[in-house]
Amino acid sequence: MSMPSSPERSPRGARHVIAVGGGRGGVGKSLIAGSLAIYFAQLGKSVVLADGDSTDGNLHAHFGLGAAKIEPSLDRNAHTAIEEALVQTLVPGLSLLPAPHDSIERVTMQRTGRKARWLARLRALPAEYVIIDVGPGHGPFQLDVLENADMAIVVSIPEPPAIEATYRFARASFLRRLRRSVHRDRLRSALIERALRESGALPAPIELVRTLSKMDRLLAEAAWAEARRLPLYLVVNQTRVRSDLEVGNQMSALASRHYGIPLEELGHVEQDDTVWLSVRRNRPLLVDSPASKAARNIERIARRVLALLTTVESRSAPPAPLNLGQPSLYDVLSVSRAATDEDIRRAFKKQREIYAPGGLATSSLLSEPMRLAELARVDEAHDTLLDPVRRRAHDLSMFPDEVDEPKPAVRPLRPALAAEQLMLQAELAREIGPDTEFTGALMRKVRESQGIDLAEIAAHTKISRSHLVSIEEENFASLPAVVYVRGFVTEFAKFLRLDAAQVQRSYLRRMRERATDADGD
Repeated sequence: MSMPSSPERSPRGARHVIAVGGGRGGVGKSLIAGSLAIYFAQLGKSVVLADGDSTDGNLHAHFGLGAAKIEPSLDRNAHTAIEEALVQTLVPGLSLLPAPHDSIERVTMQRTGRKARWLARLRALPAEYVIIDVGPGHGPFQLDVLENADMAIVVSIPEPPAIEATYRFARASFLRRLRRSVHRDRLRSALIERALRESGALPAPIELVRTLSKMDRLLAEAAWAEARRLPLYLVVNQTRVRSDLEVGNQMSALASRHYGIPLEELGHVEQDDTVWLSVRRNRPLLVDSPASKAARNIERIARRVLALLTTVESRSAPPAPLNLGQPSLYDVLSVSRAATDEDIRRAFKKQREIYAPGGLATSSLLSEPMRLAELARVDEAHDTLLDPVRRRAHDLSMFPDEVDEPKPAVRPLRPALAAEQLMLQAELAREIGPDTEFTGALMRKVRESQGIDLAEIAAHTKISRSHLVSIEEENFASLPAVVYVRGFVTEFAKFLRLDAAQVQRSYLRRMRERATDADGD
């Protein structure tokens, strides 16, 4: 028996269930799951962190706790068994359901029919958030738990094997979702299995949809809708160099274009030795090293998760209609029809980097002939859209009913960024007033609420990015003399459309007080 698409809920049960898994082991799923749970608990929420990896899960070790000796009963009459198995952690408001590694009996939660009951019992717990570390792989248990969660997060790292495993998980997740959607329709199920046999391997969703369109157009449209509704979010862990920071965004764009799946990037986590040290100390990162680079990265991811869960609009958009034709040249470069020549040149350079030989984000995604064909298409888009005559001809052929209408101004923000900015703007409306003391953290929050990158400010103000980072982090020792800092802070505030005098006055006062404290020590 497969898992129901809408697990039963208790009136007193969890408001949100978040599942973290997907792909290869050892990429940091436990780190992300545990850190999300701690972040929400530190906000005063009641949280349950469940270890769903019955073989290698070790969430208990992150909190200095022991593994469970037996598995909680899932019998129909044992309504409180899971609740009684919860262990309090060192974080107030956070309870852990450890995996039963020390049990001498076979774990039952992954058996057919039991996983639905296990997840339903988790949903019935009296907690605001239930976060499940699902573990690696793309077996039925992992796929079902992530599909039935309110938010499914897959974790990868910027290495070809991990990226390949992430794409494979996305393909497997789509196929399981599609099979479940038609399991009561024997004819459509047979058509899907026939299309799979023709493919000979786990296919890209959009390729399966193309095959189905030759057999049954309505079935193809239903399959396309399932692909577009597949709720997957991506975190890239262990980023080391600047190019790693782009991998998540590139994978998101490639999954949408070549799979038809919206793999939404949530953010990245920098490689940081404090993560290793925290594991050695048996203490969670956000408790042991809350000011570390990795902790700050994870806190921003957690903020985006919170914003998405509380912004219904970001998850309620209808799927785009099925279109199996060639994408427009604007789509090839990921620009709008209002793109300027400079926009096109920048987009062309970016796309060439994505499809270059050895590109990380394309690992396992495309065969070599397909990659070369995409590069040729990118070159064609560049040459055509920079030529006014050829661009006009392309517009007439692709958009015959819209060519004389006003063009859209810009592409919309990704849902995670848009939700985060809305949440930050609401918070800042309450925090900023005539007497606000502006800290570096508050200035960063204002900047992030406006979706502005430090590189953009550096280019406009001619202030080095390293100085802007030091201002936000209040690393006063790395800043030049006060007379220069005054000018930097003023320009920074003006760019953010803040009261420059108020920001400068309060920030420099903090800088002087910190210097006085240091001299006193």
